[in-house]
Amino acid sequence: METIQGSRAQIVTQLLVRIGKLRKDPAARLLIGIAGCPGAGKTTLTHLLLDALPEAGWVPMDGFHFSDAVLADKGLLERKGAPETFDTGGYFSALSRLKQGGEDVYVPSFDRDLEQPLAAGIKISSTCKTIISEGNYLLLPRPEWARVRELFDEVWFVDTPQELRISRLVNRHMRYGKTPQFAREWVQEVDQTNAALIEAATGRADLVIPFD
Repeated sequence: METIQGSRAQIVTQLLVRIGKLRKDPAARLLIGIAGCPGAGKTTLTHLLLDALPEAGWVPMDGFHFSDAVLADKGLLERKGAPETFDTGGYFSALSRLKQGGEDVYVPSFDRDLEQPLAAGIKISSTCKTIISEGNYLLLPRPEWARVRELFDEVWFVDTPQELRISRLVNRHMRYGKTPQFAREWVQEVDQTNAALIEAATGRADLVIPFD
């Protein structure tokens, strides 16, 4: 497991070089996973890479979250964000289609204002050479997530100081309408519980990226 260092710009440059080296077959499609704890900056790093890779496509794992209605039916609404609250089968199927290539694929996005997935919210063109998918559980060693991990050419782990992550998460929950008390309690009781699972799987990453 490797680690890289540097400013955000330096990190992005190093990752672009790495992607170039991974692309041994110019015609083949490359799937890169970006994992990390809630609030680590996975989406921020992903968009920095997408800005530098005009031929790349984005598949957010959050798009495969079960809706609140489904979570309520399963009795999981209070655990929203935990590994079992995602449609791992749908995620696996979408990534498998993307791995094969040859056609446009529509994948769900996630609306932060609604806190709900949106079906077919993102188009991945058949011409995309690099697919980046970011999410919390790409390295989780549970069978349903392990088979997802196998689809990626590499999975990188975004490592961010805990205090910074927690501050970001509390502010994020408040920005989307939660009270400060609710935000702090949710982060400690739900987000941090999930973070412990995620951090335990760091050793399964191909690369660790310190990012703040």
